[in-house]
Amino acid sequence: MARVTSRLVVEPDDDRWPLGPRNDIVAEQHTGDSPTEAGAERGGTFEAVGGPFRRYRRKVSTARRTDGRLAVTTTVEWELAIPFFGWVYALPVRRALARRPGPPGHQPWWAPPARLDPRASSTVGALAAAALVAGYLGTLLTQTITYAADDLGQASRGAQGIVLASVRLGVPLALLVTVVADRRGRRRVLLLSAGAAVVLAATGGLAPSMAWLGASQTLARGCSTAVALLIAVVAAEEMPRGSRAYAVSVLTLAAALGSGLCVMALPLTALGPGGWRLLYLLALAGLPVVLAVRRHLPETRRFATQHRQVAMTGHWGRLALLAAMAFLFAVFAAPASQFQNEFLRTERDYSAAAIALFTLVTNTPAGVGVIVGGRLADTHGRRRVGAVGVVGLTAGTLATYLTAGPSMWLAAVVGGMVGAVAVPALGVYGPELFPTSLRARANGAISVVGVAGSALGLLAAGALSDQLDGVGQAMVILAVGPAALVVVVLTLLPETAGRSLEELNPEDQAPPPVAPPPPSPSSAEVGQPAGDR
Repeated sequence: MARVTSRLVVEPDDDRWPLGPRNDIVAEQHTGDSPTEAGAERGGTFEAVGGPFRRYRRKVSTARRTDGRLAVTTTVEWELAIPFFGWVYALPVRRALARRPGPPGHQPWWAPPARLDPRASSTVGALAAAALVAGYLGTLLTQTITYAADDLGQASRGAQGIVLASVRLGVPLALLVTVVADRRGRRRVLLLSAGAAVVLAATGGLAPSMAWLGASQTLARGCSTAVALLIAVVAAEEMPRGSRAYAVSVLTLAAALGSGLCVMALPLTALGPGGWRLLYLLALAGLPVVLAVRRHLPETRRFATQHRQVAMTGHWGRLALLAAMAFLFAVFAAPASQFQNEFLRTERDYSAAAIALFTLVTNTPAGVGVIVGGRLADTHGRRRVGAVGVVGLTAGTLATYLTAGPSMWLAAVVGGMVGAVAVPALGVYGPELFPTSLRARANGAISVVGVAGSALGLLAAGALSDQLDGVGQAMVILAVGPAALVVVVLTLLPETAGRSLEELNPEDQAPPPVAPPPPSPSSAEVGQPAGDR
């Protein structure tokens, strides 16, 4: 258990912290006075009744000073209920517990706006580990396609675009998986999909042709997409209403870390023509992670609780709206991401190491935007935050492809940071706007439409860049997609911040209790005058 001790001098009649319970990242209750040292006049022990702790205890001892005030010594011992990534929060939590708390209910800037309980904390940690694996698998083909194409003798951008687009055909498999998840449960399907995605992705390292590579990664992408969709569904169903977007931001960062690990492995491609195959074999490291996630990931309470089975009737409008948003975003974002390495290698003459450095340096600051976007989306609403993010991402991406040198790096950093705020703000809508019995499959359907947009964008970008002699000019044409998306976000989307899933989806509300029938008159009362009963 971690421990921190602090000392403070307070007035003898002060009943606030440290002599009283705190109510910020942890909600405490007093368990009784228990002076622990000679001269102690007040003291006691506090335990947690709320907060992200598996174990928590704060001991307080006091001694009266000569000036009449109390010297207070407080020792806090705790163990975070966050698997895999508890180390990320270790120092911020230590500093917060050693300091005077803020107003009741106040959360530090790095913490979720609504306090998590141990179960939610454990779940989001397990989901983050699964997201890391999915992030690596999701970026694997993107990072290696240019090197694989050279090695396998099909280096044209058009051919690469066809492979990248055809891989999206695996997403209908994700839709099938999500249908099963709505019937059989989220946990089992998520874990099986993650294991299958790892194994299928690794077979890409044995590819003798681009067709083999495309086929293997089509199946792997379908499974990893299902994992990403179910991660979002589980997070929405387990997080409190005031922290759903924050959870999406944390999971996005975990997925970005997985993508970053793939990027950091990119210099392995310089070992020889087949060096890119090593990145596929490294995917097998995800198997022990999936096994470890299994120990910490519960079935969601909303799925485990009896819920109504409803048809999609009445939800087609929401489905069409979110599907259109996914399409408009993907038609621009997919080619912007997928062709970046090809652009840097052929139009800017970057080596594999230089590409990896550019990607890490320009993408890492986006983590700040993701965290800020998640918090703002929970506290100030989703729509405005999402619109600002889409505008920033589009402008930054275009500037990146149309400039060179320091301007290109600066545009990528700024565009990535501003654009990242849209990820949690808009990404949380899919799980929020559908009832439990439809939540996974609806998001699978939205993903299918989004993939259709990405496939169209990739094909268009590949063909246009060959004709216009540059990826940048193609991206200018495709920017019509995010421009239309901003209009949709500001005019058609409902605001969901601070509302429970049951409020957004009345089908999931528990039915009102049935009043018991009035008692029947006893046999002794039958036939008696009314006034005698």
